[in-house]
Amino acid sequence: MARTGTLVPVYTIHGTKKLVDRVKQPVMPAVEDPTTALGNWYATAIFWRPQAAFLVNETTLFPVLLPLAPATSIAARFPEAFESILKVLGVNTAFIASERWAMSEASFSKTANRSVLGVMNRLELELDYVPDRVGEDLLELSLYMSDHLVGPLRGTEFRSPQEKLMDVVRAQS
Repeated sequence: MARTGTLVPVYTIHGTKKLVDRVKQPVMPAVEDPTTALGNWYATAIFWRPQAAFLVNETTLFPVLLPLAPATSIAARFPEAFESILKVLGVNTAFIASERWAMSEASFSKTANRSVLGVMNRLELELDYVPDRVGEDLLELSLYMSDHLVGPLRGTEFRSPQEKLMDVVRAQS
């Protein structure tokens, strides 16, 4: 996407109805060619106390949790939450900086990929039982859930979302 001859960093957050109703952002067509290395994300709201936003990457199925409130600023707060996770995983700073730049502008769209929604729903169900073992820190919950097999990732290969994320990071380096 170009604006006055320069590349505009942009990607799509495909939100469920319960999330889109809270973010109060216009629903736009999905970005076909996101500027992020990881592509677009899917998101929903989880009604815990406190409420959380739950995002899953379309390419790697990597999960990220962050506070839902204030919902109108999820797109602005998400890159920082994701950066924190990448730092804990030991991802190189060049990849983090590039991905943060590419995530500087997000648009919201309706969900479109039922496979990603199925994985997100399954992980959301599992999240009801995880805090008893891991605690309630959203970063720790994200890391814990990212290390679980969620089925074959694009083919017959069984990999965790964390392993697939690291494959993308290595490919970009």
